[in-house]
Amino acid sequence: MAKMTGARFVAETIKSYGVDHIFFVPAVLYQLLAEFEKVGGKAVMAHSEKSAAYMADGYARARNGPGVAFGQSVGAVNLAAGLQDAYLALSPVVTLTGRRQPGWRQRHSYQEIDHRAPFDAVTKFNAEVETQEELPMLLRQAFRAAVTGATAPTHLDLPGISGADLMGEGNFEVIPEPRFGKQPPFRALPDPADIQAVAHLLQQAERPAIVAGGGVTTSGAGAELRELIEKLNIPMAFGLNAKGQVPDDHPLNIGMVGSYSRSSANKFIREADFVLYVGSRTGSQVTHDWKIPGPGVKVAQIDVEGEELGRNYPNAASVLGDARESLRALIGIMDTVASREQWLGRVAEIEAAWTAENQEFWESDAVPMRPERVCKEISAALPDDGVVVIDTGHNAMWAGMYLDINKPDQQFIRCAGSLGWAFPAAIGAKYAVGDRPVICFTGDGGLWYHFTELETAVNHGLPFVTVVNDNRSFNQTQGGVRRAFGDSDGGDSVWKFTDVDFAAVAQEMGAVGMKVTRPDELGAAIAEAIKADRPVIIDAKTDPAAMAPLAWG
Repeated sequence: MAKMTGARFVAETIKSYGVDHIFFVPAVLYQLLAEFEKVGGKAVMAHSEKSAAYMADGYARARNGPGVAFGQSVGAVNLAAGLQDAYLALSPVVTLTGRRQPGWRQRHSYQEIDHRAPFDAVTKFNAEVETQEELPMLLRQAFRAAVTGATAPTHLDLPGISGADLMGEGNFEVIPEPRFGKQPPFRALPDPADIQAVAHLLQQAERPAIVAGGGVTTSGAGAELRELIEKLNIPMAFGLNAKGQVPDDHPLNIGMVGSYSRSSANKFIREADFVLYVGSRTGSQVTHDWKIPGPGVKVAQIDVEGEELGRNYPNAASVLGDARESLRALIGIMDTVASREQWLGRVAEIEAAWTAENQEFWESDAVPMRPERVCKEISAALPDDGVVVIDTGHNAMWAGMYLDINKPDQQFIRCAGSLGWAFPAAIGAKYAVGDRPVICFTGDGGLWYHFTELETAVNHGLPFVTVVNDNRSFNQTQGGVRRAFGDSDGGDSVWKFTDVDFAAVAQEMGAVGMKVTRPDELGAAIAEAIKADRPVIIDAKTDPAAMAPLAWG
């Protein structure tokens, strides 16, 4: 034990997990932030607590380890709202907030809100810290819980409106636990009998399929997944969280399945007689509301969390274990199988039909631009170590279907459902990956949520590229609005925006702004933007009539 301030202890502890950046909105824990910079960290001020949470989330996903965000007492519930996406995406974000101290609570003190319920909804570990003596244990537990098992955000509520009441001098011991600075900190080995059961099902199946989920990404199991499908001639599909774990151009990769999907992937899974889910919770999005696969199909799961095994399908076999280690075990006991000529021929037929239906869109020279073509140009311009951060809604559909991730060092990070997440998350991701290029792909509807954070990026001289799918609208809502309002223009204000020149706004704010109206100019613009020393906004004017296809099934 040594005499030091609580601020110094927390700063050194956070830094010991490999966390170099804290995202915050004042006024919160100023002494701690000062100490964090003294030990080599950087404090990044955001313009809203939601943005700070999104930045920490993007940072966590890009580095595959914890991110950290702070918020003061009245901003704490805003921070909790920002954790929704991290919670849905199983992202390990550690949050610290201030609250009214004992003696002030339940007395209508200024800015007093009970934080327990909001954080209970979006964290796996949520605790109030009462004394300096319990601060070390609870802080270390917040990091352990965040990255262990099914990862998720955690929260500590500190006394004092800015959280500073425990930051004075005391007796502390900094105990580094670097194991919990990355995920997974432990790799649970599967039961050999369970692996044998899955192997038997794969051997017996005539039309087997694999669906990869986010657990493959978290576990770093992409190489093992590719080895398995090649060894056994088994085609695969993926949920958005696993995009890029096997190259999109791999002949056995049929693409994105579920509600945001290629119709070919859904048809492929529907025709399979056995589906193995690896690191997937088999939720509504990846199964298109549990319609794909259909009734009677045998299902098996590999997951790190036992309660997920069989949650949505009656499993024919279940494996509790780390995705990478479980796939290695499968590879080790399975012999190379026959060519599966008939099944692979059928899969190729389904894929060829989808390609024929869609090729005109990603090769389109139309003005305004087709979003499919925009995705093709991003794919072509993306450096071999580039990171793509995408928003939800139509942008996720376009990117999942048409934006290819084909290099092993490329990275794809998707929003789990909170529109507007991608732009602040890209700032966090850029801080995490350093010199690697980062491209954010969002719509104008998504950008408007947190466009103020462009000032944050400019203020810190942070170079990354944002391609705006600018269709001047909340385009995905267009159909529902028109059905409700009829074909009149009465509902236009419900889904249409003013046509704004985002490039000009970016220039005014000190960033680089580019406006692109022609698809043959977009690739060169992205290539130029990647070389810039400041944030770049590319306003890509796209066709508001271009609608992402509805899921097949």
